[in-house]
Amino acid sequence: MHTQSPALRELSGDRETIVRLLYSIASKNEVERYLRIFSTANKFAVIKVGGAILTNELDDLALSLTFLHRVGLYPIVLHGAGPQLNEILEREGVVPDYSDGIRITDAATLRVARRVFLEENQKLVEKLESLGSRARPIPLGVFSASYLDQERYGLVGKIERVDKEPIESAIRAGCLPILTSLALSEDGQILNVNADVAASELAKVLEPLKIVYLNEKGGLFHGRTGELIESINLDEEYDALMKEEWVKYGTKLKLREMKELLDHLPRSSSVAIISVDQLQKELFTDSGAGTLIRRGYKLFRASSIEDAGSERLRSMLREYDQDVRENRKSVSQIFSELSRSPYTVYGDEGMNCIAFVSHPPNEVPVLLRLVITRDAVMNNILDNVWAMIRKDYRRLVWTARADDENRAWHFEHADGSFTRNRRSLFYYGIQDVGEVEQTMRELERLGRIERAYLPLNMRRTTDAQQKRGFTSWARVSSVRPQLASRAYEALQQRTYATAAPKRVALVGARGFTGRSLVQLINEHPHLELSHVSSRELAGLPLQDYTKGEVFYANMGPEDLKKLESGRADVPPPDAYVMALPNGVCRPFVDAVREGGEGKPQGHGVIVDLSADHRFDEAWTYGLPELYSREAIRNAKLIANPGCYATNMQMLLAPLLPHTDLSRLPTVVGISGYSGAGTKSGGRPAPGERPVTLPKLDPASLNGAVRPYSLTDHIHEREARYHLSTLVSQGSQVQVAFTPMVAPWFQGIISTAIVPLATKLSARDVKQLYEDKYGHEKLVEILPRVPEISDIALKHGFKVGGVQVHSSGDHVVVVGVIDNLLKGAATQCLQNINLALGFDEHAGIPWP
Repeated sequence: MHTQSPALRELSGDRETIVRLLYSIASKNEVERYLRIFSTANKFAVIKVGGAILTNELDDLALSLTFLHRVGLYPIVLHGAGPQLNEILEREGVVPDYSDGIRITDAATLRVARRVFLEENQKLVEKLESLGSRARPIPLGVFSASYLDQERYGLVGKIERVDKEPIESAIRAGCLPILTSLALSEDGQILNVNADVAASELAKVLEPLKIVYLNEKGGLFHGRTGELIESINLDEEYDALMKEEWVKYGTKLKLREMKELLDHLPRSSSVAIISVDQLQKELFTDSGAGTLIRRGYKLFRASSIEDAGSERLRSMLREYDQDVRENRKSVSQIFSELSRSPYTVYGDEGMNCIAFVSHPPNEVPVLLRLVITRDAVMNNILDNVWAMIRKDYRRLVWTARADDENRAWHFEHADGSFTRNRRSLFYYGIQDVGEVEQTMRELERLGRIERAYLPLNMRRTTDAQQKRGFTSWARVSSVRPQLASRAYEALQQRTYATAAPKRVALVGARGFTGRSLVQLINEHPHLELSHVSSRELAGLPLQDYTKGEVFYANMGPEDLKKLESGRADVPPPDAYVMALPNGVCRPFVDAVREGGEGKPQGHGVIVDLSADHRFDEAWTYGLPELYSREAIRNAKLIANPGCYATNMQMLLAPLLPHTDLSRLPTVVGISGYSGAGTKSGGRPAPGERPVTLPKLDPASLNGAVRPYSLTDHIHEREARYHLSTLVSQGSQVQVAFTPMVAPWFQGIISTAIVPLATKLSARDVKQLYEDKYGHEKLVEILPRVPEISDIALKHGFKVGGVQVHSSGDHVVVVGVIDNLLKGAATQCLQNINLALGFDEHAGIPWP
């Protein structure tokens, strides 16, 4: 039986270790995909190393090259030695001289240059070998040159020929080839050649996938803004860029050289200008590093096969379509299926990426086929084509095989998905579970998707059953529409079972709102509870939570500070929910913020459910339907609105442009008794669980409603404060509010009487609410007066009962929310979703 030698086993183990280290900078899918692409390339990369890097960053350079060597890759390394040469020349009394940026090289200069190049070359080889990599010095013998202009420049060469054999011999022997830019003339004279020029000529012959220029700056920077230029698509941007006032001298020369080089190479080749420490990121991540320069790709959309070029499409499908290659379908069959309804063909002129979208009138568009080459992934073409499709279609459905090598891309760009019988169906723009089911059934009925993809357990039963019937994925990256965008970020498959969920700590989990949050997070596809805190329940298991075993803990401010700082024995949460009484929260918040001081990303997101921070300008007020969602997405500190205040603001906001602000709108709100909070059920017997009771109950209310806080309720002030930001500067919104508690458990009904500054009909008022909330998923506008039964245990806001007084003087509108849900827990979840980068409504069932 064949066995591996110890050396081979050690090399194999090293490769496995290095690959795992690469996973720390990129997803497993990215690393393995690029390894597969690079390993099959004839020549993977030419890396040009500036002389300053050999002096200042030799260790980092050698380590980066060793990484590549240990995973079986052999970049061709060519280095300069300009700074070292200048230093020695000046020390020996020779003054460096240049003409048009080219070093004038006389015999004395060349003697020093030859010695310096050999020393620097050997220094890099020895450093690589000290790290266990085999390297071969090739200071001469690759470049043959003639004199560039002997009278003007002296012993400077113009490369006429590149001999690949010394390079290929080194690679066959398992060594990294380390080259200098010295060349030989036909009569054996050593000639000096600019290292950038030598790297360019080398790349023209070898045609590598990547040409990497390592410099200390880490890229090209915009002359006016000072910002890093992430990418340059020469076909689209070169002419305009060369006209820029700041593009001159060395920058203009470098861009001209890059264009001349890439014009000679396949479009799959690109140039990256990066720093040493970014080499792995540039090679193995889709986001890349430094400045990426490529020729670019022009895109097209066509309304017929003929317009797109039928023969080119046939060639593309025959070579790259999996169904065609495995004889499951013919090209003619695909064209025939496509012609059954209106369609559009999307792609690039180089035919690296082709997409066919079927879009019959008044039906959901279906992406019938997406065919891509390796170059489409490597050079961002796929993302650019996808950006065109996303722009054209608000909703889309498509399918892919379970063994599709780009399956991770599909998951990343879908809002949701499910898989059956080794086929996956993806969609975006469809949020509601019921709508998903209805859409898929209709597509099946019309024969627009091949088979039944709906999971067997997707049925219209309880909300929990509906949520378990499908899996959704968060969109963590956006497809940038610009052609100059870098490759799509972090391609990795995210499923409910395998994606790392975000961790949430719930501080004050005992109350009714805490329980509601536990239930929501238990069904959330991207969140899990890491900590629940309750002084009374400390040590007891959290009930009705099925994602894992979680125990209550009595967590004080110091515990939170330690947890957030990373000094605890578990990772810190991604978000903290402060479900504490008013006036108690601040030390807990301060502890988290202190624990996060100095961390690169700062402390975890904090959502405060109390009233402590609703008037604090350092906090973002989290009512997404009325105020900035973008502010919430970027916030670390979020004040969750009060329940009555939410209902009041949702009722009044659409009417503000037509409200007579000189008179007082009046709101009467009636809440279920759960809004009064909880109390302890007394000391439990040994071994029994503490009992939590409502502060009020139907018996104490004697079946009636009870007004309370008849003036100056804090939610009145909250609504007034924030609504005033929606009117013209200098104006103030006033409101008179009276709260009542009623003998039902949860749900708020509020009646607003709003003075009008202009005459409106009831139809006009309804249209104002449609204009304001028609696109909001958690808002429903009813043609009648809403009731508590419409909203209890549901997650949004409902408004209706619009009536305008016969005088036209005022309008009456009624709104309902569930005080524990949209009034607290659901709104909290909206804010967490936005702040952590998920879809705002992830984990929120509706209706």
